[in-house]
Amino acid sequence: MNFEVAFEEWKIYASKRHKKQSFDTLSKKTFKFILPYFKGKDIFSITKVDYINWQNTILEFNFKNSYNQLLHSCFCQFLSFCQLYYDLELNVAKIVGGFPKHNEEKNTDYYTLSEFKKFIKCVDNVVYKQFFTLLFFTGLRPSEAMALRFIDLENGFLYVRHNIQRKGKRLLDTPKNSSSIRKIMLDRKLFRDLMKLKKVYFASYNNFNDNFFVFGGEKPLAPTSIDRYKKKACDKANIRPITQHQFRHSHATLLVDNGFPITTVSKRLGHSKVSTTLDYYVHNSSANEKRVVATLNFLRF
Repeated sequence: MNFEVAFEEWKIYASKRHKKQSFDTLSKKTFKFILPYFKGKDIFSITKVDYINWQNTILEFNFKNSYNQLLHSCFCQFLSFCQLYYDLELNVAKIVGGFPKHNEEKNTDYYTLSEFKKFIKCVDNVVYKQFFTLLFFTGLRPSEAMALRFIDLENGFLYVRHNIQRKGKRLLDTPKNSSSIRKIMLDRKLFRDLMKLKKVYFASYNNFNDNFFVFGGEKPLAPTSIDRYKKKACDKANIRPITQHQFRHSHATLLVDNGFPITTVSKRLGHSKVSTTLDYYVHNSSANEKRVVATLNFLRF
C-alpha cells in the first residue's frame, strides 16, 4: 500500500474523530515532516530502522521536545490507522518509541501582580481591559475567554463550555478536553466589572441578548486586535510584553505564590493532570526565592 494513498485515507478517518483545530495540526505536521520522507514507500516495508533514520533527520532541526513528541504522536496515529484499515502487522513508531529528550531551559514568562497592575492601567479600552483582567485573575485559555458569552456568567460564577477556533471561521467549538469544562468562581470586583460591561452592550445594541460575546458583542474579539492593544499598553507602560497564553501562566504562579495547593490550581486551569500544571505552568518567583533564603537564614542562626 502506497504511503501517500494511505495518508489520504487517514486524513478522512482522522477528520471525523478529531476537533478541527487538532486535526489541522496533525495533518499539517504529518504533511510537512513525515510525508516527504516516506513518499513513494510501501507502508508494509517500513522498518524500525527506517523510523530511527527519520527520527535522526528530525533531530537535526533541533526542535523543542514537545514538538518532537507531537511528530511522534502523529506517526503513531497514522500507523495505528494502517493497522486497523490495512492489517499492518507492526506499529514501528510505538515499538521504537519517542524522540530522545534534550535539556531545555524554561523560558515561559509571566507577570507578577505588580507588573500586571502597571500593564492594565495602560489599556485604554474597557473591553480589552476586562479581557486581560479576566485572563490574569481566572487563568482561562485565551480561546476560552474569547468564546465566553453572558449566558456563561451567573451568580458570581463563570462556566467554561466552549472555546473559539483561532483560525478559519473562528466558530464556537467544544473545549480542549473534558477537564476543560468547568465552573470557576470569580472575585467580586471582576464579576461586577463584567456586569458593568454587560450594561455597556445593552445600551449600545438594540438586539442585545445573553448570547452576545462578553468580549466583542455580536462577534468575538480577533487575536490580532488583542495583540495590538496588548502591545500598545506594554509600550505605554514600558513593560516587556508577554503572550496572551502567558497571562494563564501568570494566574497559576500568582495562586501558588499565595499558598494555594497545586491540585486547586490545576482544577481551576482545567488541566486533566496535575503534572501538567507543575511542569509547565508554575514558575518560581523571586518573592518565593527570598522567602526560602529568609527561612534558611532563620534556621542557621
